[in-house]
Amino acid sequence: MNNSPPEGSRENGHHERWLQKIRRKEERRLLAKKEKHKEIWFGLGMFGLVGWAVTIPTVIGIAIGVWLDRKYPSQFSFTLMGLAVGVVGGCLNAWYWVKREFSGNDG
Repeated sequence: MNNSPPEGSRENGHHERWLQKIRRKEERRLLAKKEKHKEIWFGLGMFGLVGWAVTIPTVIGIAIGVWLDRKYPSQFSFTLMGLAVGVVGGCLNAWYWVKREFSGNDG
């Protein structure tokens, strides 16, 4: 006994669309399952990107601050100011890179 609707009937069109919908869902599910390991590497890569995007400007700010403290002694600590400016600049830099990565464009 055949349960499928007769060829060319209106029910057959609905049946075909229903089957296509199920096929697409299954393909997406299998693709997501296959690429699951890529999500882990993407997360680790993003973690490293954010870390270095903050670390490098912070270290540069501290280095400039130490140099200014030695060159021009003052009651104010250029090292602490360099640290603050480096952290703020690094956070802005990290925000830019994360936004760029998740928006999916290069500009």
